[in-house]
Amino acid sequence: MEDPRMSHVVSMPSKVETTPDCPINLLETVSLLNKHLTEALCAEIFQAVRTTEREREWSLFALGRFWTAVALQAPSSTGQALDQARAGGNGLLPEVTATESAAFQRFKTLHWKFFHALYYGFTQRLMGEARPVFAGPISGLRERFPSIFLIDGSRLDPIAHKLKIVRNHAAAILPGCVSVIYDLFHGMTRQVLFDPDAASPELPRAMPLLSSLPEGSLVVGDRLYASIQFFWELSRHKQWGVFRLNGVLKLERQHLISRKQCGGRTVVEEWLVLVGSGQTAPEITLRLISLRQGSLQRDLLTSVLDPEMLRAEEALSLYPFRWKIERVFFDLKETLNLHKFYTANPNGVAMQLYATAMVYNAFRVAQGRIAQQHGITPEEISPAKFFPKLAEASSNLAGAEQALLGVQRLNPGVPLRLPNVLELPLGRTTLQAILVRERSPHRRRRYFVEGRKRWKSLAHVSGGQKLTKLT
Repeated sequence: MEDPRMSHVVSMPSKVETTPDCPINLLETVSLLNKHLTEALCAEIFQAVRTTEREREWSLFALGRFWTAVALQAPSSTGQALDQARAGGNGLLPEVTATESAAFQRFKTLHWKFFHALYYGFTQRLMGEARPVFAGPISGLRERFPSIFLIDGSRLDPIAHKLKIVRNHAAAILPGCVSVIYDLFHGMTRQVLFDPDAASPELPRAMPLLSSLPEGSLVVGDRLYASIQFFWELSRHKQWGVFRLNGVLKLERQHLISRKQCGGRTVVEEWLVLVGSGQTAPEITLRLISLRQGSLQRDLLTSVLDPEMLRAEEALSLYPFRWKIERVFFDLKETLNLHKFYTANPNGVAMQLYATAMVYNAFRVAQGRIAQQHGITPEEISPAKFFPKLAEASSNLAGAEQALLGVQRLNPGVPLRLPNVLELPLGRTTLQAILVRERSPHRRRRYFVEGRKRWKSLAHVSGGQKLTKLT
């Protein structure tokens, strides 16, 4: 795994003149998927992960191409996409002659651990092109921490009742849950772990993810992660943590480090505290950072005991960035259509999930590149506007490349002067068309739907299908 401390050593693109109607050629950035999701990578991962599985026409590479195309094009049904694949593909979709039943059998039987490994290998390759240009206001922390990660979990959206396996169930059927680790400065997910049991507890399934993070990293999460066991797990991997104080923890204040009056009624205190009762895990010494600002109260626990390494004001400024990971879940589910599942079996759901996460990471790298080229922050670009345009440009580029290959096949041995597809007017937009617009003060009020309380995990209604977790 590459050293993230060197990830900031990147070539800086030349800036272009920035005006609201400044043209942007999306084709220069949409090739990231094809560049890194290669047949060689898929073959390497398949051989590394397989035990008794056989390579078939629906290979790991064909499946990866198929599901990323589904994420980009959002077809009306899986059958529609399969028909296009069997008809010769369409640039994004692979050309496969196997029957539709063979495809659904492959979706059902190929364990989702293959797609987890494919996602991780793809992301590691993509990191070489990602630039740490996100979260600029706290970029100074990179001098003391090689990476800052956000961690959180979420249940996946319900499966549509039109799929046969869930028709006879009144409750919503959830196909599983997911834990995500988000790289704050590179703006992309670094780990995504699927669990086919939607009722799986969040904290235990998050702990194995820490082993993939580099030493010295700072992990930020909500109060769920402020547990003694999680802090000890961070310590074991030589990592740090900042979490909102969990009210159930037993604290014993040991030493007041500092107390600052920051003007008006704002007070910031730092304490060394002994946390835990020693019954389920050894007690641990942590630093408690407390902010009092009128009626506002915020308490953070951190394993960074040295105030010079992470100042109280920095920790308090960092914690609100935790909400960035909520935007990740929104973009995956709403912008990239992960709210709609095309299969009703855990392995198929995981394939769609990991393919969507790969598309998300590629698009975020593109977002950072374009922002840097035009001298703006990546946060000024709206994913809800930008991602659909990139998806359309990806489809156009793949179609153009396929057409040029067809021309070459029809003219064997004939020297042809073919156009550079990156210069074709297939993926043009303007800066104004992808910028975030100021929110209206009149917002739609969201109402809680009582039916959301009634849900079941697909793992409990799948007719006894054996579900194996990744270890």
